Parts: sequence; C-alpha cells; structure tokens
Amino acid sequence: MTVKQLPLPALTEACVRLGIPGVGLWREPVHSYGLEAAAKLVRDAGLTVTTLCRGGFFTTTASPLDDNRAAIDEAATLGTDTLVLVSGGLPPGGRDLASARSRIADALAELAPYAGERGIRLAIEPLHPMYAADRCAVSTLDQALALAEPFPASQVGVVVDTYHVWWDDRAPAAVARAGAQGRIHSFQLADWTVPLPAGVLTGRGQLGDGCVDLRAWRRLVDAAGYTGPIEVELFNDDLWARNGTEVLAETAQRYVEEVFES
Repeated sequence: MTVKQLPLPALTEACVRLGIPGVGLWREPVHSYGLEAAAKLVRDAGLTVTTLCRGGFFTTTASPLDDNRAAIDEAATLGTDTLVLVSGGLPPGGRDLASARSRIADALAELAPYAGERGIRLAIEPLHPMYAADRCAVSTLDQALALAEPFPASQVGVVVDTYHVWWDDRAPAAVARAGAQGRIHSFQLADWTVPLPAGVLTGRGQLGDGCVDLRAWRRLVDAAGYTGPIEVELFNDDLWARNGTEVLAETAQRYVEEVFES
C-alpha cells in the first residue's frame, strides 16, 4: 500500500532490485491481477508474502464470515501465514462499542479454527481511537489481546503498528505480554505527522518525518522476542503522487536511517 501506484509486476521487480525480501499484499490489487497469477509472480521473484491485508469488518459487512473465509483461503494460496484483521467499527446507527467488540469476538470464534486448519494466523490490528466509529472498534493492544487470548497463539494474535499505538502508555507492557505469548504476528511502521489531512486516513508519514521514536519501538518489539518481518505501511497522498520506485527506494533508505540496528 505504501506504493500502491506500482502494478504488482513493477512492485516485485523493484523489491528484488532494492534487496527487499518480502512484501505485504492487499486483497484488492491481488484480485485485480488474479490470485493464482499474483502468487506465481511473487513466488517466481523469490519474495515472501509477509501478510495479506485485510480481513475483518465484522460489524459492518453483510456477510463477514464468508468474506473472511475467502480471505483466509487467499492468504494460504499466496503463501503467507498471516491475515491482518481490521475488525470494523460501529454498525450503521450504532453507539455501543462494547457490543461491537462482542460481535468481533463472536466472529473470531467462528473463524479461528478455520484459519488454524489452513495454517493461517489471524492478526488483530488495533487502530488509533479516531477510527473507532467507522473502521475499528479495537483501539488498543490491550483490547486486541483480550480478543486474541481465548484462542491458541497459532490461530489469533495481534499487529503492532506504530502509527496506531505510539500514543498509548500501556502499549509497551502489552507488547511484552504479546511477545511472551507468541502473539505478535506482524510489526508495521509509519510515522505520525501533523496536521492530519482531511479525512485522516491518508495521514501516515514517511519514516523519520514525524514524532514517533521508531527505533525505540523496534527495540521494544525485539525485546519481546519478535523475529518476523517488519513492514512499512504508509497511506499518504503525496507519496502516492510520486514515482513509486523512487518512493520505495526512499522508504528502504529511511528504514536504514531511522529503524535498522545491526
């Protein structure tokens, strides 16, 4: 999504040329290119599909279980072991966050065994509270862990996304707890810049352009025992308007400067 302006063939070619070993894919461009074709394209390039995004929207989608079972099957075809869940906000006209979270828990109970049978981990991503109404009623890592903990860690875990949790002073303890349980299934990076754009969805800043101590978060997740891929996920209109290959190269360089530790 960081370079959504690049078609999948150009994306895979650029990743190979820059030495980026894996890519997190989104369902929409995969569907447009063709599921089997996308799986072959990435596999033939020698890349790992780190995660598939996204499942979820349990509270606002007409047939959420069917769509999420399809997403699980797509993840398996692509060769990733992780499906990221954006769980959904309040249903239309709703005001009861507790009820929305209960619906999310009910959906997980249906989907977790299905995912486990196919070797796919469901990764609950808490989103910043400004998205609670329309996108995700799960706003903190503590809330995400509470939803995940009834299930085996091999079936359900969490996403640590710096953009969404950097503000939460309880998040470091939650990261440690998630790590001890083996439930950190994805670690994503984006910076927080102000002012936020209209609509706020495309406000994720390039690494190093904002106020998040990205290297400190890297150390925190490392200390929790996470050894998996680190993704950069930027929704940013200015970046999308630029040459995608240049943005990808810049992002890789910023990762080295702002996050990487030898």
